[in-house]
Amino acid sequence: MFQTPLRHPALWAAACLVPALAAHAGPSVFPTGTTRYDPAKAYNSYILFSGGDNIAHLIDMNGNSVHEWKDAAAHSTAIDPAVNGGKLGHVFVTLDTVEGKGTDLVPGQVNRRVTKTIGELDWDGNAVWRFGDQAPGGAAQQHHDWARLPNGNTVVLANRVHPVKGFKQPQVLDDVVYEVDPAGKVVWQWLASEHLGEFGFTPAELKLVRNADIPDYLHVNNLKVVGPNRWFAGGDQRFAPENLLFDSRNANFIAIIDKKTGKIAWRLGPHYQTASREEQLARNLPRPVDQISAQHDAHIIPEGLPGAGNLLVFDNQGVAGYPPASVPRTGGSRVLEIDPIKNQIVWQYTGEDSGGPSWSFRSTHISAARRLPNGNTFIDEGQSGRLFQVTPQGEIVWEYVNPYFRKGKDTLTGRDTANNQLYRGQPVPYAWVPAGTPHGEKAVVPPELGQFHLTAAP
Repeated sequence: MFQTPLRHPALWAAACLVPALAAHAGPSVFPTGTTRYDPAKAYNSYILFSGGDNIAHLIDMNGNSVHEWKDAAAHSTAIDPAVNGGKLGHVFVTLDTVEGKGTDLVPGQVNRRVTKTIGELDWDGNAVWRFGDQAPGGAAQQHHDWARLPNGNTVVLANRVHPVKGFKQPQVLDDVVYEVDPAGKVVWQWLASEHLGEFGFTPAELKLVRNADIPDYLHVNNLKVVGPNRWFAGGDQRFAPENLLFDSRNANFIAIIDKKTGKIAWRLGPHYQTASREEQLARNLPRPVDQISAQHDAHIIPEGLPGAGNLLVFDNQGVAGYPPASVPRTGGSRVLEIDPIKNQIVWQYTGEDSGGPSWSFRSTHISAARRLPNGNTFIDEGQSGRLFQVTPQGEIVWEYVNPYFRKGKDTLTGRDTANNQLYRGQPVPYAWVPAGTPHGEKAVVPPELGQFHLTAAP
């Protein structure tokens, strides 16, 4: 039993489930579900994510799963009704995968699952749109991202496996963007390898890129529509609303594709300011953008939200780059809000902003961040399966730990494995789903950690 009683039944129930899992590296017993919640300070909404059970869970702020889409694979995205004909409760999911035999595209892994078909599901789980059969090669090979456009088409981030002249690898895992119409036909496409000279590499760096040890030389992990913004309204054509923004995890840059020409219209990285230790400790704002590495979920903050027009990105501070960037060995990750015209950091979140050391907030891969209507920021610390919301001052006003673990076996040792990492979480406004969908907004006050103990069984 607990010496200090938990103050919320859901927290108690979630904590009681964890000891059933085999002990593993890192803390082996910890509460899951909603662990902290101040409804008065938080932006209240639903949250969508796909757990290790391959179910897309729509939860409320109290951690209750209020709706589910089965067999959603590892990623799901709620579609904004404003660009979807007013349809409520629709999501993008992976519908079908196949084994990618013989490609050896992931280090140490000869076979990998390849997305064959993606689709849009309605509230009842019916597939109302599909893409896969009409893709080049007969499989979507979608990865990481997708988005519905105002014209009803869909942009899809995908892979293409093919030889590229000048690369050491006989075949590269290239990144391609498709625009697909409602009938599933590709009407526009863009291939990354055709634009290598536009990504800002020096000749020496480009040589490293071409001689990469893995075929996944860029690892683009994000694709967003730029959307309406003040820069374009002021005459800056680089930020045309129909343009597309992406980031390359492995090459440490973020870029905007001009939709009309296919050329790179704007870029941040791969070269950044070198901040001194004194500058890092001072953390003065605004300041020039310093080294971003292995970043995720870069996007322009939409109109109507605090910070609209600025770039928001989860800067993992993982090892990446050509050559690899120098990142602190014991440092943490950052969420950065960046003025894309001045290339200045205007807001940031790190572990220190919540009163902890830098490494108390750390996810060297996956993860995401989104600005909320009340000025708070939603953060997915993906590596630890933790979703939380912070005020502009860094106060954590909502926190949730993924209870849906992915279980398996280590391919080398045969040992049982379990992890609750989350690729991406998404805040979903109440108005995006059918009326009458339940949601709780009851405060959750966490126990004093120093008094939160387990006792031996009687």
